[in-house]
Amino acid sequence: MSSRATIDHPEAAVKVQNDPDILGAAARLAGEDMCSIADLSSSEVRAILKLGHDVKRNPREYRHALDAKQMVLMFEKASLRTRLSFETGINTMGGNAIFVDQTNSPLGERESIADVARNVERWVDVIVLRTYAHDTITEMAANSRVPVINALSDFEHPCQALADFMTLEEHRGSLPGTNFTYVGDGNNVCHSLMLTGAQLGVNVTVATPRGYSPDIEIVTLARDIAQANNCELRLLQDPQAAAEGADAIYTDVCVSMGFEHESTKRAPIFRPFQVNEVLMQKASPNAVFMHCLPARRNAEVTDAVLDGPQSIVFDQAENRMHAQKALLLLLLGGLANVQAFSC
Repeated sequence: MSSRATIDHPEAAVKVQNDPDILGAAARLAGEDMCSIADLSSSEVRAILKLGHDVKRNPREYRHALDAKQMVLMFEKASLRTRLSFETGINTMGGNAIFVDQTNSPLGERESIADVARNVERWVDVIVLRTYAHDTITEMAANSRVPVINALSDFEHPCQALADFMTLEEHRGSLPGTNFTYVGDGNNVCHSLMLTGAQLGVNVTVATPRGYSPDIEIVTLARDIAQANNCELRLLQDPQAAAEGADAIYTDVCVSMGFEHESTKRAPIFRPFQVNEVLMQKASPNAVFMHCLPARRNAEVTDAVLDGPQSIVFDQAENRMHAQKALLLLLLGGLANVQAFSC
């Protein structure tokens, strides 16, 4: 079942073709890369969310926006949501997706990343990468004349965070002042959530075990952005305190891809950080539960929470497509082909 329609969301009343955030983002982002949420301004993040709501609400208006545009997805890691949401997204806007499986041949192994970029840019309009090393993405972007999108690296997962806050906005109606709590590993997802929340005026609390805090450079950057947007970033080591009064509680697996060898070591360390019914009771009465998926059931989250009435995890998964469609539209100049924006 699809998530709640955005037609009753406050943003639905906005004529998106006249929205200054969207118009400004369309002018600035065409042809640009998106390696990190930090590549975007606050107004550009808002624009992606606003446009994502409109794309979701009015898909027929955008069905020819990216006619004949070619997108290549080069993935070093397994994927369900990321691959299908990008492929379906561009296909429903008239473009085409080409998938290149790099799971057995990491980028840069057979030939240099710079040479890959200089070849691929001549055939396609956008490069979507899902890699281990974040440097793979930044090096591809530095050598490519077409936009490069980070679809996951060991340092960030920006497309996930955009879809997550689009989903939270859909359920809450407004984001500024929201109290958002992340519990678990200070990983790539956590990094992008901190940066995106700060861009949107959300108070973000992160609770991690000692030794598993998020990267200090990301923390410093997110705090600077938060200060500019009148919100707060807190780092704690107590999940119970972090959950107190939260409007949303988010978790992720405690063993990300590439760290499987640490599974035995991490399991007892992260056990007190499990999101269960007791932890959710500390949140506000209308709090939602969020997870980027895939979930390790009854590890970082219990079945009762994951499948319970507060869970919006499958709405998040659905909105990956809509948020990424908005991003593709802005990076590829697709709004010029949408009638509403051409008047």
